[in-house]
Amino acid sequence: MKFHEYQSKDLLERYGVPVPKGKATSDVNEVKAIAEELGGKVVVKAQVLMGGRGKAGGVKLASTSEEAAQHAKEMMGKKLKSIQNPDGLVVEKLLVVEQITIAEEYYLSVLLDRALQKLVVMISIEGGMDIEEVAAKNPDAIVKLYVDPAWGLSDFELRKALTKAKMPKTAFNQMAVMIKKLVKAYTENDAELIEINPVALTEDGKVIAADAKVSIDDNALFRYKSLAESASDSFSDPIEAEASNRGIAYVRLDGDIAVIGNGAGLVMCSMDEIKAAGGQPANFLDVGGGAQAEQVKNCVDLIMMDKNIKGMFINIFGGITRCDEVAKGIISAFDDLDVNIPVVARIEGTAAEEAKEMLLNTKIVPESTMQGAAAKIVELSYR
Repeated sequence: MKFHEYQSKDLLERYGVPVPKGKATSDVNEVKAIAEELGGKVVVKAQVLMGGRGKAGGVKLASTSEEAAQHAKEMMGKKLKSIQNPDGLVVEKLLVVEQITIAEEYYLSVLLDRALQKLVVMISIEGGMDIEEVAAKNPDAIVKLYVDPAWGLSDFELRKALTKAKMPKTAFNQMAVMIKKLVKAYTENDAELIEINPVALTEDGKVIAADAKVSIDDNALFRYKSLAESASDSFSDPIEAEASNRGIAYVRLDGDIAVIGNGAGLVMCSMDEIKAAGGQPANFLDVGGGAQAEQVKNCVDLIMMDKNIKGMFINIFGGITRCDEVAKGIISAFDDLDVNIPVVARIEGTAAEEAKEMLLNTKIVPESTMQGAAAKIVELSYR
């Protein structure tokens, strides 16, 4: 689960990381009052899950509360586009924060190196909007500090890394403290990423998290009720947000052939077969074990929210999941929803024969093998 900036800063602030004063709102009419509370000189920041918001017009400086209100009116409801998000993301929430006078910008992040099975802290004195360019053109400007979870972070290694990064004396000790807090926040919240870009050194010598990005492992959310409550507000894609509300394991992709299966391995295999047949999968969707008819109908309904879909591949291998229950859900979905795309189903396992009989004389094309079904849906979708 990816956090918006305001959510990320709330989490980091709980661990003692200094952040600018501010408040998030979905009501454009509140912006003026928030700005006045903060002294008038503020930054209005679009809360969308994309990189390069500043370049896309999603970060505006205001010298007065009136100017902040005007920026908010121009920004709210607007689609921000970037290289990573060419279709754009609609601004539905704004963060209004006090302006800080920045003398220098640094970069700091904590993530997991799966190959080494260690945390890695990444430090650079060249932070800011073009950190990706820094990483590509001058990788030596980014210092990596590996942290073994068994031993934790030692002061000696931390200071050695900051020295290697050429961290200025004015920021050195404050950065060391911030890194410790970030590692603690990372491990205690099952995070996948914590990134501060930029870490700002202000003109009065304070180190502060001017921006923040946090991503938490979805599978750990049951441990953090307060974080889980904001899950639906933390998706860049509206269909993924709706899937989260419905309790469906769904990830949207760039293709146009929808995939529904039971079990993550089977779904991924189905996606591979679609690719092998010359198609492009539009999503990952695991209907889950023991899926009942209503859940299957829910999944089909979710799939049909994507207007780019040209075809649907349903791949069920019944063990705990009864195939006749899946068939009931598919038939119910076709009765109630406007499913106007080709659908190919491969259904095997528990109660498979009953399911196949139920699907006779419907629009669904049956196939006995996964490879045959993938080839068929590609053929029907692109003809």
